[in-house]
Order: sequence, then structure tokens, then C-alpha cells
Amino acid sequence: MAVSPSEKTVGVAGLGTMGAGIAEVCLRAGFNVRAYEPSESLLHGGQASIEASLGKAVKRGKATAQERDDALARLLPTTSLADFADCHAVLEAVTEDLDVKARLIAQFDEAIDADCLIATNTSALSVTAIAGASAHPERVVGLHFFNPAQVLPLVEIVRTDLASDVAIERAQRLVEEMGKTPVHCGDTPGFIVNRILIPLLNDAVRALDEGTADPASIDAAMTLGTNWPIGPLALIDLIGIDVQVHASDALWNAYRETRFAPPPRLRRMIDAGHLGRKSGRGFFEYETR
Repeated sequence: MAVSPSEKTVGVAGLGTMGAGIAEVCLRAGFNVRAYEPSESLLHGGQASIEASLGKAVKRGKATAQERDDALARLLPTTSLADFADCHAVLEAVTEDLDVKARLIAQFDEAIDADCLIATNTSALSVTAIAGASAHPERVVGLHFFNPAQVLPLVEIVRTDLASDVAIERAQRLVEEMGKTPVHCGDTPGFIVNRILIPLLNDAVRALDEGTADPASIDAAMTLGTNWPIGPLALIDLIGIDVQVHASDALWNAYRETRFAPPPRLRRMIDAGHLGRKSGRGFFEYETR
């Protein structure tokens, strides 16, 4: 017997940095959240990340202890997609790999209600290609959150040629109920923000390689000279060196313009394990716990 989807229940698949952040956004907006990872170890790590972030919100006065406890009470960690059966929307936030995302989207079809909205959080991949893995691509949209999802207000709603008007309307309503600001765009490589931002960040790395200035001076120039809240090299560290390279590769493959190609320095940093904030070292050094 099919389970009727609840208008206040969403599923989030993938509890890495972005997935855990999206799950927290949903919890703080009052949704019940089914949080999925395929293994217990990954699930526990994602759950711990959500709990730690909510704890920080309490310490900073952004939430009360009661709000934290209520949010965590609405969280159901699971290793089974069958627990997505009562969701009215499911969001995938797994690794930025087309095959991995497509396989998961196909699995969603077997687990969710026929009326459930499907969203992918890809930052640079083709939403159309991901949607094509579903038997019902008309209900698949792109919802591109930005890191940290708990803080940044923007969500790009990406429409494919296959998406229905109903799916887009539901996606907008969902984003607004999360307390975020939606901006609509087509399924072009990089959408809006990354189409402009990724080559700019790569240019900052090239300026460093050319000896223009050291990392601190480059970032100071952009924060003080253009009123950026964070410098470009610190931003790459926040995004993750590996994520920057993945996004750059996707845009390079689409446009074949030099500015989109990741500078070799970034690949060397990945080889050295210097991934930015998450590893404790990128263009700058950070404390890790």
C-alpha cells in the first residue's frame, strides 16, 4: 500500500558538506527530514555534522536550545531509500559525478511516490542529463544551493526542457518555504553564478602563479577594492580545491575556453591533500578538529 507524501517531509540523499547543510536548512524551516547515506559510518558522520552545526547556532544566538532539540527530533537518519516513501520532495547532494547522480535519481523512482518532486544540487553538471535517468524527467529540477547552505540565501532553480511547469512551481514554493531566495535559470553550464565565478577564481590563481602578489595581498585587494566579503583564494579554500577543479573541468568541457580550465596549481594541491578548509590547508592554513 502506497504511503501518501507529506507536504512537510523531504528527503536529502548525501550528507557531505552540502547535503548536511541542506538538511539543516530544511530542519530549521520546520520540515521533517529523511537523511540518507548508504553506509552507517557515512550516516553517523553526516548526522554529527548537523548536530554540531545546530549546536553552534545555539551558541551564537541564532537558535534556541529548544529550537535545536525540535529540529533534531524531526530528523530521521536512514540507510534505506524506502524511508523516502512519504516525502513530497527529495534532494540529492552526492558527489559531483554524473554517473553517481544518475544512478541515485533512478533509484529514487523505485522508492518515492509518483507525485514526489526530485531535485539535484549539482553546481556544474547538466541537469538534463541527470533528469534523463528518471522515468519521469518532467518532475526533476535543479536546486543549486551555495556553501554554506545554512547562511547563503540564494538557490538557483534550474529548469530543463523536460521539466513541467508544475515541477518548477513546486520547486519555487519549496525554496521559499525553506526561507531561501530563488532565482530561475536555464540548464546552461555553470548556470548563473558559477558561469561567472569559476573563471574569475581561476584568474585569481593565475595572478598568484604569475607573481602578481601573495595570497593575502590578492584577497585583500578584492575585499577592500571591490567590497567582496571574502577574497577569491579564501573562497576557493571554502568551496574546496577539489570542487573548484570539478566545476572548472565541467565548464572547460562545455566551453573550451582557457579561463575555464583549472590552473595546474590546483591539481597539484589536490595531489598533496591540500583541499582547503576541510583538510586544514589550501591557499591558507586552518584549524581542524
